[in-house]
Formats: sequence, C-alpha cells, structure tokens
Amino acid sequence: MRSRVLAIAGSDSGGGAGIQADIKTITALGGYAATAITALTVQDTRAVYAVHPVPPSFVTCQIEHALADPGADAVKVGMLAEKAVVAAVAAALRPAAGIPIVVDPVIMASSGRRLLAEDALAVLRSDLFPLATLITPNIPEAELLSGITIRDRPSMERAARALGPGAVLVKGGHLPGETVMDVLASPEAVIWFDSPRFPGPPRHGTGCTLASAIAAGLAQGLLLPGAIRRARAYVHAAIAAGTGSLNHAVTLDPDRIGALRD
Repeated sequence: MRSRVLAIAGSDSGGGAGIQADIKTITALGGYAATAITALTVQDTRAVYAVHPVPPSFVTCQIEHALADPGADAVKVGMLAEKAVVAAVAAALRPAAGIPIVVDPVIMASSGRRLLAEDALAVLRSDLFPLATLITPNIPEAELLSGITIRDRPSMERAARALGPGAVLVKGGHLPGETVMDVLASPEAVIWFDSPRFPGPPRHGTGCTLASAIAAGLAQGLLLPGAIRRARAYVHAAIAAGTGSLNHAVTLDPDRIGALRD
C-alpha cells in the first residue's frame, strides 16, 4: 500500500467532518485511510447534539493494530474529547517515532459546543504536542493554547511561535477580511499562505479536511510547505464544488500538483 494515513478522530454522523471527512480526503488525494475512532458524535452542518467518548483502552487497541497492519506513513489526530483519551493516544503514538504526525487540536465546534474537556488541555500540550510534526490550530484554539490575543498577522505569528518549538500552522479564517491568511512557523522559516475568502458562512469540516490532506501529502513524501499548499488547494476546490458542505470528491488538476510541491 502507498501513502497510508492513520486518522485518529471522532465520528461525525453528518459526514462532513471528523473521521468521515478524513477518509474521504485521504482517498481523494490518492492515499489509504485507516482509522481509530475516539468518540461518536451526533451532528450535522449546524451543530453538535451529543458526544459519546470511546473508552481509552479501546482507542489504544485501534491505534496499535492499525500501526502494525496495515501500517502508517503518516498520522492525523483530530477530536480526542477527554483527558484520558489524549493520554492514551500520546502513549500509543510514542513508539511510532519517525512517522509524520499532524495534530489538529479540536477544542470547540463551530456551533460553540466544547469538544475537548478543559482538563485535557495540559495533557495535550505536555504529551501530544511534542510528538507532532505539525500542529494546526485555528484562531480561537491558538488563542486558548498560547494565551495570546490574535488580531492581525504579527499576533498570529507570535501565537504560532509560542506553540512551538516544532512546526505550527495557525489558520486565520476567523479573522475578518476578504483574504484568508494562514501562517506556518517552524524552526526553518515563517511562511504565509493567502487565499480569497469564499462568501457566506464558514463551511463545516474545513479544519479536519485540511489536516488530513496535509497528512496525506506527508505520507506521499511531500515536504511540509508543499503538503500545506496542496492541502489548501484541495480544501479551496472542495468548498468551491460544494453546496453548503465541502465536496470531498473533487480532484486537483495534475498540472498544478507539481507547482504545489515546492
């Protein structure tokens, strides 16, 4: 199997985010998706109505068996729900040194419902973040995790650096303006990624989709900036092809992919 990605996340009954978005994204980009489900949720494009966490020991078992067979060339971590699940995921991934790990710190749903317990934040920072190749918080998550109020490009960069020392991609979709700005801060460089904002309300599942698309790129051997560029192009195309939700079945123009790798 080529470009195997283990997606560790909650299940979205509406299909637009979570493990369902991960599987569709990884498949659309030519990868193979294995999964470890951390929680069952009842949700649609507007709200999360109920969350049922999976026991930590069962999460651990899923991860261990997925890493053993079919194996993984990259890992994407999303919703973890509880402190014990965060600790279990970190412990299960610790032996997988060398595999790229993309951590999307899912803390709040766009509707405002909390998806990660408050007492789990310290464990997320102490146990899971040090294992991550890349952390992908949005503005509210970056503010909560860094303690920095974000209002502009300089404060976005400060928050990204505060969450290091590894690579951090702060997603700027919550800032006003016609351009969506994301910033990658890593030990090597600071890189800005800009794209036009689509009109209308925020789309459900963009954060999950972006993180799993980046993981797919890393699994396929792309360097981190190229994986981010291709992932952003895929999300942009999925929004443009969707009607309220992302259309994960979109494909990228092969002639563009080479330009997105560098």
